[in-house]
Amino acid sequence: MKKKMSKTPVNAPAENYQPVKEDFRFLSQQDITVDRNFASQSYWRGVAVHYFHNRRAVIGLIIVSLLIIFAVFGPMMSGYSYDEIVKVETVSSKGKVRMKPATMIAPRIPALHELLTGEEYDDAFKDEVFLFGTDDVGRDLWTRTWYGARVSLLIAFITIFIDMIIGMSYGLISGYFGGMVDNVMQRFVEVANSIPRLVIVSVLAIFMAKGMGLVVVALLLTEWIGMSKIARAEMLKIKEQEYVLASRTLGAGNGHIIFKEILPNTIGPIITQVMFSIPTAIFTEAFLSFVGVGIMLPQCSVGTLIEDGFNNITTLPYQILPPIIVLALLMLGFNFVGDGLREALAPKLEDM
Repeated sequence: MKKKMSKTPVNAPAENYQPVKEDFRFLSQQDITVDRNFASQSYWRGVAVHYFHNRRAVIGLIIVSLLIIFAVFGPMMSGYSYDEIVKVETVSSKGKVRMKPATMIAPRIPALHELLTGEEYDDAFKDEVFLFGTDDVGRDLWTRTWYGARVSLLIAFITIFIDMIIGMSYGLISGYFGGMVDNVMQRFVEVANSIPRLVIVSVLAIFMAKGMGLVVVALLLTEWIGMSKIARAEMLKIKEQEYVLASRTLGAGNGHIIFKEILPNTIGPIITQVMFSIPTAIFTEAFLSFVGVGIMLPQCSVGTLIEDGFNNITTLPYQILPPIIVLALLMLGFNFVGDGLREALAPKLEDM
């Protein structure tokens, strides 16, 4: 309400002041303003607003989104499958018809070449478009690159999702019960974390066939440890809060308190850890496939494509570029997204 001038003398004692009706008036609805900058909003809406104000995080989200779109729909654009050898009918000088594979064709777009030079390609594949070229056996690298990105992303998402469930449950239980339970569980974590990943892969390669299964198991055995440490740290910080004590007083069981009361309040740091673990899983899969214990030909992933390009780098120098660029963009994009989520979920005071 807005105050008007009172009829009481200015120098009158305060205890003698008697408010009258003319001292006040009601404000109209038009006079009331709302501070929209600090209007009440939900937690996740605040996270979204803070995230999309981060330019680097938005760039990372755009990169990851585009790569996922191309990984899903890219192989469909060429009309070839990832293991198909592109062939065309040719007629020899003796009149015999034979199928010629499209081996070692550099990246090209015939229509663009004709537009720029005014000349057509003088070969059997003059009507074929190969944006990334073909490999040494005649397979389209555009299709193989995006199919390989799809396989790498699928492996990373599946393994990290399972690792999140295992690590999150392990860390929350360890931190909640504490004492002897926590000591035993953390000693197991320390032992598991001290074993080099290469040793685990070597042992698995003895008992398992090379391929996607070996990569998934190797990632499942190693990537959950970081999740468990984050979950345990959050549990130790939160379990003494008043709402946990209130739930325990009202008779809630341990399972209800851990997964219904505490888990929703620890999901932010865990999501951030997941976003940082995805590029680690992609790189691990690429490394295992590169050294020959991961995805096996003719099936492909980013790692197998890099290995194949490295083996042919002297004859087909263009072959290694697409998978390397895709791997670099995946690593960069997911790290940008992880940094943005970390700042949005726990913003600093100067960023508010």
